[in-house]
Amino acid sequence: MKKYKVAFVLSHPIQYFSPLFRAMDGHPQIDLTVYYCSDETIKTGRDIEFGVCVKWDVPLLEGYKYKFLKNHSPLATIFKPPLGLINLGIGEEIKKNNYAAVIIHGWNYATHWLAYFAARSSGTPVFIRGESPLNQEQTRNKAKIYAKKILLGSLFKRASALLAIGTQNREFYEFYNVPGSKIFHTPYAVENKRFIEDSVRLSLSKEDLRRKLGIPPDAPVILFSGKLIDKKRPLDLLRAYEKIGLENKALVYLGDGVLRSRLEEYVKKNNLKNVYFSGFKNQTEITAYYALADIFVLPSGIGETWGLVVNEAMCFGLPLVISDIAGCAKDLLKPGENGFVYPSGDIEALSGELLKLLQDAGLRRDFGIKSREIINSWSYEEDLKGILAALEYTAAGRG
Repeated sequence: MKKYKVAFVLSHPIQYFSPLFRAMDGHPQIDLTVYYCSDETIKTGRDIEFGVCVKWDVPLLEGYKYKFLKNHSPLATIFKPPLGLINLGIGEEIKKNNYAAVIIHGWNYATHWLAYFAARSSGTPVFIRGESPLNQEQTRNKAKIYAKKILLGSLFKRASALLAIGTQNREFYEFYNVPGSKIFHTPYAVENKRFIEDSVRLSLSKEDLRRKLGIPPDAPVILFSGKLIDKKRPLDLLRAYEKIGLENKALVYLGDGVLRSRLEEYVKKNNLKNVYFSGFKNQTEITAYYALADIFVLPSGIGETWGLVVNEAMCFGLPLVISDIAGCAKDLLKPGENGFVYPSGDIEALSGELLKLLQDAGLRRDFGIKSREIINSWSYEEDLKGILAALEYTAAGRG
């Protein structure tokens, strides 16, 4: 059995990636080293979109080998691409370690390009993994797309493999003339096992969890989870909730952000009932909110390249209502089977889809069962299959 020595270049520790790295490092065919370009979020906990300091309560740096690289940028922040990360040491790391492949997540920072050129100059295969969905790319002006055709087209042409997180992302690569043989399915995933276990554990505590928030015990609960920022369009959901002509309903916002005060003011001004704001909750706390919910909504607009909160909600067997812009919509939502898709920004359409689910407990149950079924195949195990397939493809001289 061949073992592959692999490097993974990532901007900073991310809660959704660490379990993937543990799975990769634990695989008998992979010897993984992760290179982080910044420890900014570890040291300061600063998250400008949440608007609070965040210290994750799940391990981000355990179970795999990693190294933080010195950032030589005068800006030195992940929040200012492309020049916020300039890690000059990445070239030496790639050249001296004889990797079977270097996986570079994204192309927005200077370090991504430094890693790419170092790998190319040393003859090391490069795998590119990004998030961009085709539907959002096609909203850009023609001049920008033309320029990207030149820049990204050159990058993708010379990469050994492209790792696609979903259908829209695969179609994005194909739009930039990447042949299908070079694209490997490595789906965006969460810790399905942990979330499903919590779903079972908390299933009998639904009434208690609602009681703690003061939610009426018989009111169907709509859940939003994420940062309260413009691209998530949380106000769309509040306006749609207002339009629903049912008294017996509730809405919970799980998360924080710059729009929270505006949302709270809207609730107060319009005298909306049963709307709750949890504030930021950590990874081990959020499962209680999924457990008390009946419907999950992702109303995002441009900028929502996937939406991993949808993966989490599906582990709890929740029916979905998702905007058509969200990158995950084409893969995780089967219209009429586990939820509904609506045009982003269309308040009337969102309200109408929510009404269908609020009025029909049987439909919510059936959709939820289908959600759990679908999410089983969106896992870190599938990521490993895709990465190994790309490694074997390259080792055979086809990349």
